[in-house]
Amino acid sequence: MLHIDVLSERFKIFAEMECKNSSSLYEHLAGNIANDLDLLKMAAHSKPGQPVPNLLLGAVHYLLLSGKEHELTAYYPSIVDEPKESSGAINCFKDFCMQNEYEIIQLLENKLVQTNEVRRCAYLYPSFCRIYKITKKPLILVEIGTSAGLQLLWDKYSYSYKSNQKYGSKQSTLEISADVKGDRFPLLFEHSPPVIRRIGLDLHVNNLNDPEDYLWLKALIWPEHKERNSYFEKAAHCVKSQDLELIEGDGVSILPEIVPTVSHDSTICIFHTHVANQIPADAKKKLSEHIQFLGKEREVFHLYNNMWDLDLHLDYFVNGNEYSETLAETDGHGRWFKWKL
Repeated sequence: MLHIDVLSERFKIFAEMECKNSSSLYEHLAGNIANDLDLLKMAAHSKPGQPVPNLLLGAVHYLLLSGKEHELTAYYPSIVDEPKESSGAINCFKDFCMQNEYEIIQLLENKLVQTNEVRRCAYLYPSFCRIYKITKKPLILVEIGTSAGLQLLWDKYSYSYKSNQKYGSKQSTLEISADVKGDRFPLLFEHSPPVIRRIGLDLHVNNLNDPEDYLWLKALIWPEHKERNSYFEKAAHCVKSQDLELIEGDGVSILPEIVPTVSHDSTICIFHTHVANQIPADAKKKLSEHIQFLGKEREVFHLYNNMWDLDLHLDYFVNGNEYSETLAETDGHGRWFKWKL
């Protein structure tokens, strides 16, 4: 169990670095939780390796969305049309937590932070365009930390980058919009590169046909982020009609079993976004070593961020030669990215 001082610091950093200018409610709540011993003791029940602030706030949001009646709902834009000023929410929040302590602890001990941030596909799209340009072979996707598999369908969505030009699947009901910052613009194919197989690996696969899983994923979306919620709902609808191979277990350990089933006439793309901060250091090392081993036998691409730093990286092997590229600086929620190539 994490020490209270460590937890306090995590909530302070979360409030200042992640919530500022993104969620006034969570900035206010997290900043105050950092100084509240009772709430920190409750948060300490979180599963090891989990981002605790996201988990605690998600657990409370989940109970509110599931219909728990309390005056705290008045502060949540995801529940009421005209929310109260967030600066007064902490007392209601603590009262709700004390009243529902058992249920919150059960969620902290059993749930995972598996945010399906579909907007991150805005920078996955140019990344897979780059991979396809290099290999000219259809892609086989293997996502570590897939949750419900929404990012495995990046080629089924439409994209715009603050212009009238559309890319990807132009008939999609989900159009993802993002800013490209800086003076470099990525290669973007008008139509999505071909994908012939989609494999998702996760410790817990979320089933979007299960009301509890569906609601938990919605609860992980921050209350003010109505566009994120809309993206999630449209992508979730798309998933239900697609053929995904979602496998439950440790993604790093399962990977060696998956690769031999993949045709050499395709390009294997192992990718993950923002999940590596939950992967232990020894498992990260094991993953890197396995990809290097694969690279001696076949073309393999590894696309990731949050592994060693926050940038988006592409490591790959072609004809036995190793390449490493830093593709972009990215926003955590995919609202913008700065292309570096």
